[in-house]
This record gives sequence, C-alpha cells and structure tokens, in this order.
Amino acid sequence: MSARMADDGRAKRLKTAEDGIAAASAAEVAELRRRNALLESEIEQLRRRVQNLEGNHEALPVSVPPATVDLSRVDTSLVTQISSFLGTSHELRNLALTCKSFGRRQPTSTLNWSLVEEVARQAVCSQATDSDVSSLPQYVGGTRTWLSILHRFEHPLQFDVLLGNNIECRNGDKATVQGTSTAVSTSTALSSGYVMSSGSHYAEYEIIAGKPFIGVVRPMPGLYACFFGDSYCYFVGEESFYPIFLAQRSVRWGACSNVHACEYGCSLGRMNWTDWKDEERLGLGWEGMEGCGSGDTIG
Repeated sequence: MSARMADDGRAKRLKTAEDGIAAASAAEVAELRRRNALLESEIEQLRRRVQNLEGNHEALPVSVPPATVDLSRVDTSLVTQISSFLGTSHELRNLALTCKSFGRRQPTSTLNWSLVEEVARQAVCSQATDSDVSSLPQYVGGTRTWLSILHRFEHPLQFDVLLGNNIECRNGDKATVQGTSTAVSTSTALSSGYVMSSGSHYAEYEIIAGKPFIGVVRPMPGLYACFFGDSYCYFVGEESFYPIFLAQRSVRWGACSNVHACEYGCSLGRMNWTDWKDEERLGLGWEGMEGCGSGDTIG
C-alpha cells in the first residue's frame, strides 16, 4: 500500500512540471507572435513609403552642413607660393575672380595689393631681365596692375604703331595686323614696346595671307604715323624716308653696327638691309634660304 502511494505522488509531481513547461512555452510563442506582427506592420509601412517615393519620383532630403574655410588663418606666403604654380596671367585672373580673398586686398594683409597681384609681381621680377623691365609699363596703383604687366610680359609683340595707309589691327587685336585694301600698298606694323638690347631673342609669326616682309629696326620712339599721312611706309628700299628715320637716332642705337634695318622677304626668302645712308643690300641669299606663304609659321 505504501508503494502505491509513492507512485501516485511521483506521477503528480511529473504532471505539475509538465504543465509548467507547457505554460511557459505558450507564453514565449505568444510573445514571438506579437513581435512578428509588429515587424510585419513596420515592413508594410516602409513598403508603402517606398511606393509613394517611386510614384512621385521624389528624392530623399539630404542635409549637408556648409563648409567654410577661414583663409585669414593660412599663412599668406604659403598661399602665394602655391598660387605661383598657376603660371600665366590668365590663370591668375581666374583665381582672382574665384574668391575675393585672392582678388582683393585684405585689411589684415601687410601687402599693398591683393594676393594675386603679389604673385604676378613676383613672376615679373623673377623672370624679366633688366632689358625686359625697361620696355614694360610701370606699376601705377589704381591704373596699371601687376597682372596687366605680367600679361604684357607674356605677350611682348604687340603692333602698337601702324605706319602708312590701308593697314589695321585685326578685330582690335594688336598681335595681328592685316591690309584693308586690295590695291597695291606697302605699310608697316611696328612693335615699339619691345626693344632688343643684347643676347638672343626669339619671335614667331604666323602668315595668314599674303607675302609680307618681317624684320627688325632701330628703336624710334618719336616716329609717328602722321609723318607719312595716307602714303605708304617701309624701312628698306625707299630712300626718301631715310632722313626721317635717321633723325630719330639716339644713344640707344650704339656704334657697333651700321645695320639700322634688316628684313626677311617671305616671297623668296631673301634678305635686305640698309644703314639709311651709304650702304644697302637687297635680295641677298643665305644658307638654308626658303620662302613661305599663307599658313606657314616663321620663328
């Protein structure tokens, strides 16, 4: 009898434990189902938002904080050194237009001009020879900038003096000249701002049309177009002009040579020179001589 009572107690205990496990499992399943229902609800809401965005073709808003750089904290000499690698006056001008910190004089700066002006000044002073500097325009505050002086230094050959009739700068560009008439006429374009004093010099010309004469001549700053009126003008071959040219003699001519004008004829490639007085040589041949025409480049 006692044995049967023990078996009945064990059976009761097992049944109670199994009921507890079953109740705990049912609670966990219910919680999992609740969470799953929440996730499905959130997924459905996200799916609807995506569909709305795709239907309206609207982009999600993006907020980007503005980036600011305080250039006053950057050492001026460092910025100047970096800017010097831009190289040309055109690139420096673009830099000046990009930011007023570069193109305008800053109140805290020790310079009397803008950062771009300082870079241009350093470029001119480091590259130009004494002879170059003497032929360049001088800096004048508010009138002549270092940037314009650098541009002039980069483009020295500007035909600023036109002598004779039927000649003009093409489209206002002083680096290019052209005739204005089909009639036979000989006129001269002179680059008076670039004077060769010593050493080697190099220039390059593109022949657009015709067969011009290209050469060098003594500096004559007092030679004006009014001396020739509506007539023609050239430096070699017309003796009636020689007294006018010789009247412009100055100490800058020196005494080491009697060649006052020398030119190359594009038609046949021959050379002409004169002293505007006793000696003159026309149509001289030389080793490697050749002519050139439209589309050719001489230099």
